[in-house]
Amino acid sequence: MALETKIPPQPIYRVGRQPDAWQPPDWSRASRLDGTFGNRFDDPESYYRVLYASSQEVSCFIETLARFRPDLTLLAELKAIEGEDDFFPLGEVPPDWCANRVIGTASAGGNYAEICGGEWITYLRRKLASECLRLDLKDLDTSVLQSGSPRHITQLASRVAYELGLPGIYYRSRYAQDLENWALSEPFRIHDTESKPIANDYPALRKAVCILGLKLI
Repeated sequence: MALETKIPPQPIYRVGRQPDAWQPPDWSRASRLDGTFGNRFDDPESYYRVLYASSQEVSCFIETLARFRPDLTLLAELKAIEGEDDFFPLGEVPPDWCANRVIGTASAGGNYAEICGGEWITYLRRKLASECLRLDLKDLDTSVLQSGSPRHITQLASRVAYELGLPGIYYRSRYAQDLENWALSEPFRIHDTESKPIANDYPALRKAVCILGLKLI
């Protein structure tokens, strides 16, 4: 079986904390419950760390800022009472958000697992069948892998790719199918890394804020 892989474009992008966008999180920040950092493709066995990057600058910002969107319950309640003077408040990005972060570029080598490919789905269904049943999943398909819920399944998929010697995973954004992301597993096959400050008027940031219906304060 030839499992699908994809090669990252050059460069790839990442939004991270000051001063280095490519600095992996310290193990001291991992959860005491499951040993992961709570992210989609983290290692469930707590052996390697994962950096999350994107093919497009705007995707970095969308993935990072999506949590500031207005709650669906609030939007539904406002929709129910909307009228001529209706007003939908935008989610707000905290004023210190940019000051604490940098945008990074890097070149990444290797072939990354395209886990939503047909061969991969067949392979993962066989490998993870018992875990899927334990979690009450009726099947393992693209909807599970793309939604990242439950995360234990996508984390196990990350472990499978790692054990096959692949440097990480390629996946499309949950927020827009034209946005491509990369989960880079340690040891990271990246080079030519750079990081630079993010100003409030940074074009990709402004575009992401517009797409998500947010505002910078």
